Amino acid sequence: MIFFEVILPVFMIFAIGFIGQKTIGFDVKALSKMAMYLLSPVLVFRTFYVNEFSSDHLYIIIYCCLLCFSLIIFTYLIAWVKKYSKSETCGLILSSSFMNNGNYGTPVALLLFGAAGFEYAIVLMVIQSLLMATVGVYYAAKGSPDNDGIRSALMSVVKMPIMYGALIGLFFQGLSVPVSESIMQAVHLVADATIPLIMVILGIQLAKISIRTTAREKLIYALSIKLVVSPFIAYLFTLMLPVDPMVKQLMIIMAAMPAAANTTMYALEFNTEPDFVSSTTLVSTLLTLVTLPVMFWLVL
Repeated sequence: MIFFEVILPVFMIFAIGFIGQKTIGFDVKALSKMAMYLLSPVLVFRTFYVNEFSSDHLYIIIYCCLLCFSLIIFTYLIAWVKKYSKSETCGLILSSSFMNNGNYGTPVALLLFGAAGFEYAIVLMVIQSLLMATVGVYYAAKGSPDNDGIRSALMSVVKMPIMYGALIGLFFQGLSVPVSESIMQAVHLVADATIPLIMVILGIQLAKISIRTTAREKLIYALSIKLVVSPFIAYLFTLMLPVDPMVKQLMIIMAAMPAAANTTMYALEFNTEPDFVSSTTLVSTLLTLVTLPVMFWLVL
């Protein structure tokens, strides 16, 4: 029952965007650009400014990076065997290498592990956000039809304001720079609106596509990597990392989360297989109704 109390609001927000697009119609790319360039940097700034990080979180940072790049390498192997194009490969990477540790993973962590688990889940969410804002943007730009090489993809990463929001947040926290209550109130308003808006954008995008037109084989590969391979690799890493058993359980469960909604935003911005990336996010989220309870049974 608790599990459905967590996932039901997620699907309700998706439904708002879906119904709105079917009945009214919106410019999804304009909304996506607003969320990426205006709202997301504020959310990341708040995360780094408010949450104090210590050396205890080093292993979580290492784990997130190792898991992300392991999944990317695994995806590259599949793309090489199947002879996928650059755009298809990048779309598959966006769909399978980043997980929804924010609006989905953190509530689950809170309900499963309490306040202690929630603290670590926040750190996982932040690192995932940074990986998506750098590595994710790189592959989204690399797979774009308008891309003209690695330099162009790297420049797209440099232009992402999310990175600068993180750096400013770290700088302010490290130097104990005070921010007035009125300014922080504005920061909270914008930051709190970011994740729901991204979820609504995903619902809008889903209303414009059909799963029937999605390449079934690629979809199966993406779902298998995201929901099966990812938690298995996470399990192997937890055997090597000297962290608390509760943190190990959290790492595996977070790795089993569905594809991240932010990747849909990046796919839309750079036109890198947006329908495929959106479809993977939808289907993987639906499948977690079955896969996550199984994962809870195996891990807890």
